[in-house]
Amino acid sequence: MAAVRPVADRAMAHFHALVFLRHPELRAMFPAAMDEQRELLFRAFEQCVRHADDPAALRGYLAPMGRGHRRYGVLPGHYASAEECLVQALARFGGAVWDERAEAACRRLLALASRLLAEGLDEARSAPAWWQAEVVAHRQAAEDTAVLTLRPDQAYPFRAGQWAAVETPWWPRVWRPYSFGSAPRPDGLLTLHVKAVPAGWVSNALVHRARPGDVLRLGAAEGGMTVDHTAGENLLCLGGGAGIGPVVALVEEVAAHGAAGRRVEVFYGARRAAGLYRLAELRQLAERNPWLTVRPVLSEEDGGSGGALSGQLPEVVARYAPWHGYTACLSGPAAMVRAGAAALRRCGMPAGSVRYDQPV
Repeated sequence: MAAVRPVADRAMAHFHALVFLRHPELRAMFPAAMDEQRELLFRAFEQCVRHADDPAALRGYLAPMGRGHRRYGVLPGHYASAEECLVQALARFGGAVWDERAEAACRRLLALASRLLAEGLDEARSAPAWWQAEVVAHRQAAEDTAVLTLRPDQAYPFRAGQWAAVETPWWPRVWRPYSFGSAPRPDGLLTLHVKAVPAGWVSNALVHRARPGDVLRLGAAEGGMTVDHTAGENLLCLGGGAGIGPVVALVEEVAAHGAAGRRVEVFYGARRAAGLYRLAELRQLAERNPWLTVRPVLSEEDGGSGGALSGQLPEVVARYAPWHGYTACLSGPAAMVRAGAAALRRCGMPAGSVRYDQPV
């Protein structure tokens, strides 16, 4: 891996060139711009190498990926085709360290990876490849942040805390993950909270271009940041910016099932007060549910008379440690999630009690 890493982009470009030359019908599965795909592929291969001696971890990583491939129209046979192309790309760019032994080890790993991906793909066969979802409401909730209400074309199963990959009509074959902003509703409608990010094709389209009547595609619900309602564990929730969506969904689901003696502590972070667009809603939930405590946190403004705490969200949460007996759920910008997870581990929270669905 060390030999390939400096030329990873070229190696992955060669891989895709081989795939499209030998199997031109597969090109339609990929977006027009391939730079991100090359990065994602090499990152996935690095993860496979890292977990090569841990089959359970490898399956935990690849099975969800295989399930996600369902929305692209991937078939099990495609994995075998990709295997050979990837071996040849790595051989070309592997330098002096690539020999028969390295090739044999690579082939064994890729064969196992293909099998696990195919198993994940097969697990998803009982569900649609995707759902069509009409935008029925769109509102600007904060600066560069929109709340979209969607009506799926058929029943859409999910749990609070989960997310779905979303494709817009303006960027075909470009899918981005967004968490659901509310617990499952009786009317079947879904909500997404989207923050437009610089150069974010999909996020900017959803925030600034989408309107009622537009139709999106949704992949199947994914993610393990869910609540076990039989366990009664205390919850510590960190939500930053639009990441407050799944946190509110978790609180709503706990309220619907009954708190069963658990405590739920929510720290809601934003740069400025205007970004706390769900604070009033959370405070109303806290008034109705004494097991819920809500603490707003501002990083660029003094909390002042609004009752908000001042500082970076992870640092503020650490001030309230210890968090013995709590399970943490983190959602928000990747940097915040990384810092929050690290802060909680420094406070003594076991790694297995810190949940998030973003790569950290």
